[in-house]
Amino acid sequence: MGNTAEVVAGYVRAAGARFVFAYPGDPIIELMEAMRVQDVEVVLGSREGTAVFMAEAHAMVSGRPGVCLSTLGPGSTSIVNGVAAATWDRVPLLAISGQIDAGREDVVTHQVVDHKLLFSPVTKWAGRIEPRSVDTVMRKALRLAVAERPGAVHLTGSAETFAAPAPDKAVTPPPLDGGAGEVRVHRTEGGPDPTAVLRAARRPVLLAGAGATRCAASGALIRLTERAGAPVVVSPMAKGVFPEDHPLFAGVLDMACNQVLWDFLAGSDLVVAAGFDPVELIKPWSLAVPVLHVDTTPNTDQVYPSDCEVVGDVSASLDWLADEWRGEPRWDERDVAAHRDRLRTAYYAGRVAGRLNPTDVIDVVRASAPAETVVTCDVGSHKLLVGQGWQARRPRSVLMSNGLSSMGFGLPGAIAAQMTLRETPVVALIGDGGFAMAATELRLAVARRLRLAVVVFCDGSLNRIELKQRALGYPSTATRLDDIDLVALAGSMGCDGVRVSSAAGLEKATAGLAGLTGPLLIEARIEPTQYEAQF
Repeated sequence: MGNTAEVVAGYVRAAGARFVFAYPGDPIIELMEAMRVQDVEVVLGSREGTAVFMAEAHAMVSGRPGVCLSTLGPGSTSIVNGVAAATWDRVPLLAISGQIDAGREDVVTHQVVDHKLLFSPVTKWAGRIEPRSVDTVMRKALRLAVAERPGAVHLTGSAETFAAPAPDKAVTPPPLDGGAGEVRVHRTEGGPDPTAVLRAARRPVLLAGAGATRCAASGALIRLTERAGAPVVVSPMAKGVFPEDHPLFAGVLDMACNQVLWDFLAGSDLVVAAGFDPVELIKPWSLAVPVLHVDTTPNTDQVYPSDCEVVGDVSASLDWLADEWRGEPRWDERDVAAHRDRLRTAYYAGRVAGRLNPTDVIDVVRASAPAETVVTCDVGSHKLLVGQGWQARRPRSVLMSNGLSSMGFGLPGAIAAQMTLRETPVVALIGDGGFAMAATELRLAVARRLRLAVVVFCDGSLNRIELKQRALGYPSTATRLDDIDLVALAGSMGCDGVRVSSAAGLEKATAGLAGLTGPLLIEARIEPTQYEAQF
């Protein structure tokens, strides 16, 4: 007979987690010890809110469920934002919070929050760990977290529960794939065959989303694209699912220059939505172009109508469409190249000569970083430029919160990505507002000597909101940030730092990115005028 904590830890270990990210408290002491014994490292975050972002990023790069732990009361309320981010970002996450003993939960008020009420609106399921049902609960939690569309599950347990004996059963983890199932075709009554719809199109465009990444559909996407001669637009969280140096790559939707992309889609006669999730849309879908829906789930969102749907594993679905393709490639690569030229012109609009522009930062860091570099990006004006301008060459190499779009993800996300990937270099591209929310996590990066570059776009502003205030004729209110010496701040935590205000200075600072032996903070003093031209 083992205790309940040992069973929970066994399931976490069997799910492939090498780390759980936590901030400790009395009710989870037994659980943390069980994790340690099971060789699952408990990683201490500076606070609960950053620990849960680390768990989310761990899941993003690994494809396996991320796990975070918190205590009761304020510990549980502090992880709500990150738990919601995982659900809206479609990332599998298991969050476990301590609680007072169930026998006293209804009569004690100190630090007692109803976790079922708190987490149900932002998770796929909010459950409770009990000794007699712990096997079933853990299997259900892990299976639900990864099932399409993936998201967060929250479980509650008390100190007494974790210490209590549990039935002596072998850990039998559920399948941890997405469970997309076989390829099925759904049609409206009398609706057309999807292969016929695709063959009839003269100018089809593929719109690939995060579902294509989860289904490892890159190979199938390239195959269909090249057979049909159809260009590919990707959603931000799907960056890298289609190589962005491919001649048929056509850009990223709803990032910088978004009107250029919407105009391009409007000029097609069929959009093949391959694993595209409307959770990433910033603007409403307004296209009149027919849509062929290809996804792991039916088109229940109805953000766009579709007369027929291909439902199942996205990779298998695209392979089937490629097998059934007949005819010549539809697009001339020169037309796609002309579109990319328009996109490039729009992307660089508004630059100020002789100053460090946001696009300069992206270009210099991308050129200096090794090809295999993974980048994390925080939320802000810079994210829209990174989403469009950072060239991704493989899946899961650009990590961002673009469902909930929560600030504060960039730095803890980069730390977890570097811990998970080990030798793969990681760069965090962060605004000064997002950095301020998580700056103390630099200490964790230093303690682990992570090969991590943290580039902070410093303009002293919550720029996206300040620009909107200005557009309405309002003064800047609560959108200006006090100046902070980030190099000195980094130094106080044992982190190397450098300040740059020119492209040449940034080139010098990033020249050694491939050889980093510890974290480096780069305070990039940018000229924000380009943001105004872009947005």
